[in-house]
Amino acid sequence: MRDVTVLGIESSCDETAASVVRNGRDMMSSVVLSQIEVHQAFGGVVPEVASRAHTEMMTRVIEQALRDAKTTFSDLDAIAVTYGPGLVGALFVGVTTAKSLALATGLPLIGVHHLAGHMVASALSHGATPPYLVLIASGGHTDLINVLASGEMVRLGKTRDDAAGEAFDKVARAMRLGYPGGPAISEAAKRGDPTRYAFPIAKLPDGPFDFSFSGLKSAVMLVLDKEKRAGKESSIPDLAASFQEAVVQALCAKTEAALLQTGQQTLVLAGGVAANEALRLALRARCDALGVEFVVPPVALCTDNAAMIAAAGYDRYVRGLFDDLTLTGVATASIEAWYAAPATKQ
Repeated sequence: MRDVTVLGIESSCDETAASVVRNGRDMMSSVVLSQIEVHQAFGGVVPEVASRAHTEMMTRVIEQALRDAKTTFSDLDAIAVTYGPGLVGALFVGVTTAKSLALATGLPLIGVHHLAGHMVASALSHGATPPYLVLIASGGHTDLINVLASGEMVRLGKTRDDAAGEAFDKVARAMRLGYPGGPAISEAAKRGDPTRYAFPIAKLPDGPFDFSFSGLKSAVMLVLDKEKRAGKESSIPDLAASFQEAVVQALCAKTEAALLQTGQQTLVLAGGVAANEALRLALRARCDALGVEFVVPPVALCTDNAAMIAAAGYDRYVRGLFDDLTLTGVATASIEAWYAAPATKQ
């Protein structure tokens, strides 16, 4: 088969990103413009601010990705874009841009589910191919997905409330550690005692692979409030370390159970929380004990980026699955529906 070059566009949250990827594996360029500094003043992502920043920077980011790849639109075979899930206004910016470019150039348009992008990020760094189990842990998602083959998956578990990264952000805000919460808590935890506080790990009998971090978040806030009312100064490092330990153990326990049930021999860790060193070390230890291969992309491919969207778009391209100009942003897009019901087949 001839080479296939895809332009990927990502704008689901607070990163404006574009990337050119050849054959779903060769990352020719990857440009990511983060809005972290813009949102730090608010303690979290403000949807309207994110959408405006995407609108201002999208064209420049795409132009830079093409320059870095030393390519032009005439060299491309398709345009892939995140259509959901995410902040609906932010998604509209990326999808509208991609549709405009597809209309102007005549290139095929491919809508990509954001989680599908995370699922194939390991292909860019490790050349990983299904079958494997994926743990996606990010600010908006915590999912266990059994990937059986390209285009075939089963979601085993998801979060019932707060995602792991969302819980990190909310707890960090309560501790006044700043935004984003993941790196701030990870740094504070290095100086703390993870056994100082015994925080709950949710057990969900009706969903053994589902996650819940709302109770854990509330438990941390109750400790902060109780110690404040008692006139005690909370040990932020100990709180951070104990909270992080509870999150890591919850993720590891359910992931190990899923590995044992599915019999998968490879675990892929993806999403922004994959940057957490404690989680990486704990999962690697569990995988070593089980004799399972552990794959985690570099941090730049764990956080939101367009290279993973282009890679997922390539998988769609080779199966002849494309979208038309009715494609739109969907805040709560279903990963199962994306796999089961492609828009068009040419």
